[in-house]
Amino acid sequence: MSKKARAICIDDFMARQLAERTDILECAWHKRQEEGGEEEDEDHQKPIVDQAQLDAEADAEDARMRARRVKTFSTSDGWATRERAPNEFEHISRWRALTVYLTWVVLIMFAYVREFLRNWGIETSHIKVELDKQKQFTPLFDDFAAVYQRNCYVRVRDVFERPIGSVPGATVNLLDRYTDDGGWTFKMKGTQSSVINVGSYNYLGFAQNEGPCADTSAAIINQEGLANCSTVHENGRSHSQARLETLVAEFLGVEDSICFSMGFATNSMNAPCLVDKHSLIISDQYNHASLILGCRLSGASTKVFKHNDMKSLEKLLRDAIAYGNPKTYRPYRKILIIVEGIYSMEGSISNLPGIIELKKKYGAYLYLDEAHSIGAMGRSGRGCVEYWDCDPKDVDILMGTFTKSFGAAGGYIAGSKRVIDHLRVASPTGYYSGPMAPPIAEQIFTSMSIIMGRDGTNDGQKRVERLARNSRYFRLRLKQMGYIVYGSDDSPVVPVLIYYPTVCGFYGRQMLARGIGVVVVSFPATDMTEARVRICVSAAHTKEQLDTVLDAMREVGKESWCSSFSRHKHLYENLAIEW
Repeated sequence: MSKKARAICIDDFMARQLAERTDILECAWHKRQEEGGEEEDEDHQKPIVDQAQLDAEADAEDARMRARRVKTFSTSDGWATRERAPNEFEHISRWRALTVYLTWVVLIMFAYVREFLRNWGIETSHIKVELDKQKQFTPLFDDFAAVYQRNCYVRVRDVFERPIGSVPGATVNLLDRYTDDGGWTFKMKGTQSSVINVGSYNYLGFAQNEGPCADTSAAIINQEGLANCSTVHENGRSHSQARLETLVAEFLGVEDSICFSMGFATNSMNAPCLVDKHSLIISDQYNHASLILGCRLSGASTKVFKHNDMKSLEKLLRDAIAYGNPKTYRPYRKILIIVEGIYSMEGSISNLPGIIELKKKYGAYLYLDEAHSIGAMGRSGRGCVEYWDCDPKDVDILMGTFTKSFGAAGGYIAGSKRVIDHLRVASPTGYYSGPMAPPIAEQIFTSMSIIMGRDGTNDGQKRVERLARNSRYFRLRLKQMGYIVYGSDDSPVVPVLIYYPTVCGFYGRQMLARGIGVVVVSFPATDMTEARVRICVSAAHTKEQLDTVLDAMREVGKESWCSSFSRHKHLYENLAIEW
């Protein structure tokens, strides 16, 4: 046999092998449908025609459907319809994006010019520098990062790190300060200013210094003190934390849960306990930094899929099973999909039904971070699982934090008892960090009990409903004004795009001058061309307070031209928006 003929035979053999594996992975379901005969094919064509008619109707009433669009998705039980607000990501033109890049170029050029002036003593330098005898040492920071921080971040530092002097509720007191050296140092005036707070994650308004949560948290100090002063494995956990873990499991509808004293560490320290170097993590591109750190510490191979894109996710799953681990040339022992419920910078809601379907189809595990969605989403505040009417047992790892909706600190992981028992033994937090403080555990226990209605009132349900009403009203009003708002109208995280990094400082200062405390975000926390104002709506906000914020944003938007970016403004001009 010639070499050419031998190569053709090998290619044919490999093609047959790949076809068989592909048939097993993705074509089995289609094969079963084909074997069902022509009658079954006709039955399956009917929904397609109906869907086309629905799409036509949606196009005819685009404004109404944008206000509340009907989303159809595939589940293991067939086709199901849910009335949900879709994720929207309106993008600016390429010309506008180019001008944003040019702004960055000019900004960086001026930064290096100022560095040159400082080096020659023309401009006063406030930089902390090494001693002369240490000049030959390896620098601690990257040169560009240091230049960026000194000349870009410091210049707008007054809109960040604002010290507060009260409870961060619907309003908050900011300590007045000023700077004489361009943001390098600040001096306190000794006074405070009350502003409307749309920067805190106080979704359900439980950040209070009075009421049942504050009372029970203060009372528990007399019984259990402020801290355990030891680790869980050395001295155990408090009674407050033990009963909180029981309540969390009941609240989520799973077998067991474990609580931690820090939300960031809940992700970064526990993800490595679930996977190893023989595993694969498939992560959403916009996952939080704590999840990214956890992926890196685990030693597992990590692949990233496009944000909320089921086709991208399925391709990675299919390729991972078909080709295995390229380092060992063996199949992965475990595949873990990591997503968030609500993405904190995008305001978008994960397509949980689609992810669960793919997870079941390819035999993967699912890790759901509900830091921003637990308490804030669903009919009774049980997060994205309830929002999509999914079974909590279909999610292998349920993670969340108590810093947002519960007005406290820490985080939890919930799931099957077998998984939680494994984490109790394997998690580094049990050995190297203290358990949750009793007053904090009591704050969470009381607020969660209120959400569940165990206080004998419907206060918790009212908070959940008011948050949903506030979020929807605020988002639609912003779109009516001409702002580009990312994410879903059901999300309390409201990213308002301002694009230009030079507008961040201006926007934050002007809003503060109007009595509004907002958070402005730019690179590296976002893409270079997508600087934004991130607003967090709370159930504690009244309609009058939201209208005050909207009026201020209308004024600042006109001054900065930020409210003229949207090309869909005309769809909302005549839309009746009710609170």
